[in-house]
Amino acid sequence: MLTINDLARPGLEPVNLEISAGEIVAIMGPSGAGKSLLLRAISDLDPNTGMVMLGGRAREAMPAPTWRKEVGYLPAEPGWWAETVGEHFQNWPSQQDSLATLGMPGDCGDWPISRLSTGERQRLGLVRLLEGVPQVLLLDEPTSGLDADTVESTERLIRDYIGTQRCCLWVTHDDAQAGRMATRCLRIEAGRLAEPTS
Repeated sequence: MLTINDLARPGLEPVNLEISAGEIVAIMGPSGAGKSLLLRAISDLDPNTGMVMLGGRAREAMPAPTWRKEVGYLPAEPGWWAETVGEHFQNWPSQQDSLATLGMPGDCGDWPISRLSTGERQRLGLVRLLEGVPQVLLLDEPTSGLDADTVESTERLIRDYIGTQRCCLWVTHDDAQAGRMATRCLRIEAGRLAEPTS
């Protein structure tokens, strides 16, 4: 479904990778190794070279907003630009099931962004991303600020969303999480992506 050929940028050596529908691929490695750079390059948020295709269609064949809607990127710290939570969503009432799954109250759409904890920002950022119904999820440590129960519900929401039709690249430092969630685990060291040796 997602095909990456010779994708490179400063700090990231050429990457070749195919991710099929239904796959969740964990990306691991030390801080500063290039994990976030890879996700941003796939999203075309930073200058890069190489080819990325979704369902056989080249990234360059789509307008940038269309690409970023189909290939949804969730940074470790999601951005916010309006005063309240609900203003960041196309259709806030339709998000109630996802909010409930993640333990967020239905009235949090009225909350000011300044009220949100790190974990609440992460959960709401994920709900906002899923609202656009991307075919590919690029997730940069989406559960790093969450407690164990919320991690479990977040993982379940993502697993259900991926199903058999979509795919995901998931940056994590948590070996146990990679074991639970990933169909494959890859590692980045000094900007070079490789299969783990063990």
